[in-house]
Amino acid sequence: MDHARAPLLEALGEYHRLDRYGFTPPGHRQGRGVDERVRGILGADAFRSDVVSNSGLDDRKASGGYLAQAEELMADAVGADYAFFSTCGSSLSVKAAMLAVVGAGSEGLLVGRDSHKSIVAGLIFAGVQPRWITPRWDAQLHLSHPPSPEAVRETWERYPDAAAALVVSPSPYGTCANISGIAEVCHERGKPLIIDEAWGAHLPFHDELPTWAMDAGADVCVVSVHKMGAGFEQGSVFHLRGDLVDRIRLSECADLLMTTSPNVLVYAALDGWRRQMVERGNELLTAALRLSDTLRDTIGRMPGLRVLGDELLGREASDDLDRLQILIDVSELGVSGYQCADWLREHRRVDVGLSDHRRVLATISIADDAATGQRLVAALAAFTSAAPDLPRPNPIRVPHPQELELETVMSPRDAFFGRVETVAVDRAVGRLAAEQITPYPPGIPVVVPGERINAAILEYLRTGVGAGMVVPDAADPAIETIRVVAE
Repeated sequence: MDHARAPLLEALGEYHRLDRYGFTPPGHRQGRGVDERVRGILGADAFRSDVVSNSGLDDRKASGGYLAQAEELMADAVGADYAFFSTCGSSLSVKAAMLAVVGAGSEGLLVGRDSHKSIVAGLIFAGVQPRWITPRWDAQLHLSHPPSPEAVRETWERYPDAAAALVVSPSPYGTCANISGIAEVCHERGKPLIIDEAWGAHLPFHDELPTWAMDAGADVCVVSVHKMGAGFEQGSVFHLRGDLVDRIRLSECADLLMTTSPNVLVYAALDGWRRQMVERGNELLTAALRLSDTLRDTIGRMPGLRVLGDELLGREASDDLDRLQILIDVSELGVSGYQCADWLREHRRVDVGLSDHRRVLATISIADDAATGQRLVAALAAFTSAAPDLPRPNPIRVPHPQELELETVMSPRDAFFGRVETVAVDRAVGRLAAEQITPYPPGIPVVVPGERINAAILEYLRTGVGAGMVVPDAADPAIETIRVVAE
């Protein structure tokens, strides 16, 4: 296929060249109706290219086929059979994949318990009973590693009639599962494997990066181009290979959830990013990897900072690591990751994508160079000097791994949509949760609807919030009350 082409971008360029004008949405008419104060900040070009998809970019019958051509090129670029664009993020894409593999009377879905909250939302929408796969917990580093093939096999043996397995890889920390081993376990049973690879859109384009899910044997792979690629926020692609998941069903499930007013800007950026990666991806990612290597070495030499790398790998840990994700432990400075993230933003105007009770994560992309890298180094150096003057963080009571494994008593859907009541946190022990409770980032629910709440989890959440943890999806983000299933 001709990867020098970008059908959606070309169609948008043609739209401008022909000076089309639509008496259609969007009502701003390519920015003509936008308040000058809005245009002054957002820019005229954003509105100029915000056109309606059908009866705008394409005709009312979509006879130009621009989206279909762009999706075919994307699939070819990464070796998938089919690709589907989404302007609603991987949160939608993964739900579509889940709906596509579970049917009426399904005996559940194997799901890594370290899954993102969007996956739990999919369980609620689909009415599916999760069959949790236990991730590997690192008691020293206080983080979870993706589940192993052995854990997936053990879960299949307990629930042989489940519809499919769903695993997140890479994790928000950049750690990766042994996808080929997990795929082999699933395919022995004729069951599909879905990989939520939201953090791995770049993986197909460089040999030094972890193996891309499709190359490792996954049947469906969901990627967020906006995370590690060069797309707009909400730009996502889900890929399909093989015949274990019905293509038409997958497309129809996406259509159930998808907006009927997709953003052409998001679509066109996905198209252009694919072309860029095919033409220059190896070159651009090589530069990013070398920059990351340098930054890892430089930051790791700073007093009180520890860059995590090989210690994240091993038989009882992760199978691989995306080294563009620089995970920095700041605990030796006597501060928390929350304090570090807040200080960097306030004093150095530098943001990091993830922070927890002892770490921050800096993500390096193809857009970074020596100048941006030096800005990160300078900001962290200044933080190490300022850290002794910061107040000591409130302690967080991190649960034992066994305390993290809550008992699932009711399906997430029944618990979420059933009769609920709000109780004080000290009266929630032993009750069934009716809401997700998710420290964000990384967005992995500590409590899922239908699980029995224990005292250790509540203490973790209360002490976590007191130390700077953010729990945005809880009805009471202060965790003074909890929504539970009514008795």
